[in-house]
Formats: sequence, C-alpha cells, structure tokens
Amino acid sequence: MVQPVRLPALPLHGGCQCGKVRYAVSGVPLVLYLCHCTECQRHTASAFGQSMWVRREEFSLSGELGHTRRPNSSGETHGHFCPSCGVRIFHDEPGSEEITLKAGTLDDTSWLFPAGHIWTRSRQPWMTIGASELSAPAEPESFEPYLARWRDMLEAGAVAKM
Repeated sequence: MVQPVRLPALPLHGGCQCGKVRYAVSGVPLVLYLCHCTECQRHTASAFGQSMWVRREEFSLSGELGHTRRPNSSGETHGHFCPSCGVRIFHDEPGSEEITLKAGTLDDTSWLFPAGHIWTRSRQPWMTIGASELSAPAEPESFEPYLARWRDMLEAGAVAKM
C-alpha cells in the first residue's frame, strides 16, 4: 500500500523567504523525492533537498532571480535563487521540459510526502529510510519507479478524498 497524497487545489503557490520572488504551479507535479546529495545538503542547509518536478509550461514566476551554473553528466545544471534572501527556488537543465522545484518553498507544505530517496549513500547517518521506500545510492538510472509511485500516491489520495 502506498502513502496517499492529497494534492491541494491548483494552482500551487510559493516563493522565497523575503517575498520578492513568487511563483505558481498550474499543473499536477510529476514527482516529489528527497535528494540526500551533499550539494542539496549545502544549498538547503539541511539533511536533504525536497525535489519536485513540474512542467516548465505550468510554472510562472514573478520577481528577479540570480543563478548559478555547474557541470553535470548530461551538460549543465542551472540553479535559480532569490538574490535578496538567497533561497533556491528551482534548478533546471537548458532545454528541459521540466524544472526541479525546491518543494520547501511552497506556501503549503503540509501535504508533501516523497515518492522516494536518491543519493542515499551521502545521507546523514541518523536519517532512516524504511524498507518499503524507494531509494537509490546515487542518481537512479531511471526515475520511472519514482514517477509511478508518485502517480499511485496521488491516485490513493484522490480516492481517500471521496
């Protein structure tokens, strides 16, 4: 049995800590997972990052963003953040149809529950991952199991609402 996720009414809204950057997500997120890589730990100042894939065409933003660039195995990752307060809003790869929203920036995070975990080999030693949870020691070869689990979680949440 999967954890039901009860998606709130769309659009989803969020922004940075100081309020100079705001955004809306008009479509259903594709997946939410926790990333335990050391980069996510650094830019969130926490034990992991909450990564939510959303379609670029369903994401709108107001305010100015700063950005960073870093090489990755498929080219380059761009990080987008508020230049006033420093909060990372999302990251993406040029030309991608999706962005990776930092889900902790949503106004309402009460409904979030991850489909799984990645980069668990660098997780904090006190972080426990259940035997039934999806996990990968590094970047998974395929995110399809995470996407499928998320779809099941949303479906279970929709049924539970009725």
